[in-house]
Amino acid sequence: MDSMSKTDILHSGKIYNPNDDGIMQEQKERLRMLKDYNDTDPADFGLREKKLRAMFEYFGKNAYIEIPFRANWAGKFVHFGDGSYANFNLTLVDDTYIFIGEHTMLGPCVTISTATHPLSPLLRQKGAQYNKPVHIGNNCFIASGVTILPGVSIGDDTVIGAGSVVTKDIPPSSLAYGNPCRVVRHLDPNSPQIIARPDQ
Repeated sequence: MDSMSKTDILHSGKIYNPNDDGIMQEQKERLRMLKDYNDTDPADFGLREKKLRAMFEYFGKNAYIEIPFRANWAGKFVHFGDGSYANFNLTLVDDTYIFIGEHTMLGPCVTISTATHPLSPLLRQKGAQYNKPVHIGNNCFIASGVTILPGVSIGDDTVIGAGSVVTKDIPPSSLAYGNPCRVVRHLDPNSPQIIARPDQ
């Protein structure tokens, strides 16, 4: 398996072996970069920004991720938009692409997963997995403790309530929460109304 086909298989949606020696070696190098980021001085914003830009496919202007930060590939396949922010304990299972738009906020302990495993126990015994990309739009707020599952898209201007498990696509300008996460109501992006609690 050459280096190009390794990358292709991660993004193909096909079942593959993540324990392939070539894949594992590259992933170890990425995890070293992640460790270096988590070991930085919290006050050294310039160094942190430099490391994030080296780690991510795209890391936007005025964007920031608190430490600790966890990611399978240290953001290698992640687009993190301009002005976006993630609070501490962000976990990205970023075995394929994650797109996070501009001015989107992620609360503490958010998990975004692209990787999943087949139903067949025989394949799982071999460590088999496949990946589905995740898309999060602009101006979203993903509250604390939210889990976003593989293949999900969340539209612009949407709020996902704390502790939700997002199993399917959520349209733009929605307030959604629950397990599984469901749309509760439409939000007018031009309204100055401040929502204090999801049940209001």
